[in-house]
Amino acid sequence: MLYAILGEDHPGSLQARLAARPAHLERLQALQAEGRLILAGPCPAIDSPDPGPAGFSGSIIIAEFASLTDARAWADADPYVAAGVYANVAVKPFNRVLPT
Repeated sequence: MLYAILGEDHPGSLQARLAARPAHLERLQALQAEGRLILAGPCPAIDSPDPGPAGFSGSIIIAEFASLTDARAWADADPYVAAGVYANVAVKPFNRVLPT
């Protein structure tokens, strides 16, 4: 089943985000290589694809996991969690409608 992982950044966490980004991307690339990643990306804190020092307000990941428990465990092990980037992480079942 698909799950949406919604990470909300702590204000002022841009430097921690940048430092943890290579390890975060490595995990996402592993999901992609397994054919389980639907999409992933950050949410700029301002209306710009490159927010510069304004940073990001969070991230969205939609991927396939065997269960909500597995999706939560994967999200809890994210390098952004360990680095203190995320203030909150929600994991929700997701039903894809479009595109098919």
